[in-house]
Amino acid sequence: MEKTTSADGTAIAYDTWGDGPAVVIVGGAFNDRNTWADLAQALADQGLRAVSYDRRGRGDSGDTPPYALEREIDDLRAVVDAVSPGTPVLAHGVSSGAALLLRAIQAGVPVARVSVFEPPYRIEGAPPAPADYVGTLQSYVDRDDRSGLVEYFQTQVIGLPAQMVDSFKATPMWQGLEAIAPTLVYDAHAMGGDDQSLPAAVLGRIGIPLLGVTSDGTGVPWMRQTVEVVADAVPDGRWVRLPGGFHQVEPAVLAPALAEFYRGAA
Repeated sequence: MEKTTSADGTAIAYDTWGDGPAVVIVGGAFNDRNTWADLAQALADQGLRAVSYDRRGRGDSGDTPPYALEREIDDLRAVVDAVSPGTPVLAHGVSSGAALLLRAIQAGVPVARVSVFEPPYRIEGAPPAPADYVGTLQSYVDRDDRSGLVEYFQTQVIGLPAQMVDSFKATPMWQGLEAIAPTLVYDAHAMGGDDQSLPAAVLGRIGIPLLGVTSDGTGVPWMRQTVEVVADAVPDGRWVRLPGGFHQVEPAVLAPALAEFYRGAA
């Protein structure tokens, strides 16, 4: 583990694998840097230097209040400057982390090529975000009801059956979800606030090549189609569907496809 310092003094922890051009992985909801260790290793096996970091409030990173999306963009900029000073990086964003990454690129964080996996914007055909989404998330944080926050997110946002979520509560996984739950507010801001709609103006100003990736195992049509809509909105965007499970593709499948794109071959 290494650390860098963001503009507001927050320590941001990151790990690196391999040598070669740097690829920074930006995780989504409930992710920390360890979530993407296997993908990072697979990218390293492709001749890249993979970097996975703890977004603020997660893992070994700090969390200086008050939160602002601009501070998370500064965090990513600090990681990029630490691992590739003076040279734009490659970058991969996952789910809501993809939304953060795209806003960071539009804000000037130096990235040469970007890939995104299933950013869950509420496009046409998607159910609307829950009413007062950000406010509701924050209300759980304010009363330190982490279990309730996890349950709300999994049932009302992801749409998992309540019975399934109840079964999770008896597993060690639940404690880990509770530990990181307050950062769900940060993901909501990265996604655009209450409506979670496609940020067409942001995407239209992405001036680098973009590869959108979706899984053929993501059985919710609008979640798959979001990648197509994002790629169409970016001037130099394209998309690919890979074999995988729901909202995930195994690193052994994903890493070669990303590496080919990063090398400019796809």
